[in-house]
Amino acid sequence: MAWLLLLVAGLLEVVWSVSMKASEGFSKPIMTAVTLVAAWLSFWLLGLAMRQLPLGTAYAVWVGIGTVGAAVLGMVFFGEQFTLARVACIGLIVVGVLGLKLLGAETSSS
Repeated sequence: MAWLLLLVAGLLEVVWSVSMKASEGFSKPIMTAVTLVAAWLSFWLLGLAMRQLPLGTAYAVWVGIGTVGAAVLGMVFFGEQFTLARVACIGLIVVGVLGLKLLGAETSSS
């Protein structure tokens, strides 16, 4: 269950980062509201997941999901640069996140 919470928290991190960009510096009220709600929910779910997952693993996976999602959606929706090197680096992040999931402990030692 902790991994599911962490996945949803990571996806919400993507939502708040993309909606923050779409808010154009918090000048669009609806996108600003989406940003704040998604950020709050993302942090809350991350905190719940950390009850069972190690800090380093949970945080790295959360940030990894957010980073990959934001980078991909930035290229798709905001015209950010799409290069082979950038895609390769995103792939390395994915490999790292999968490695933490597959090789990491299921629960924290505390």
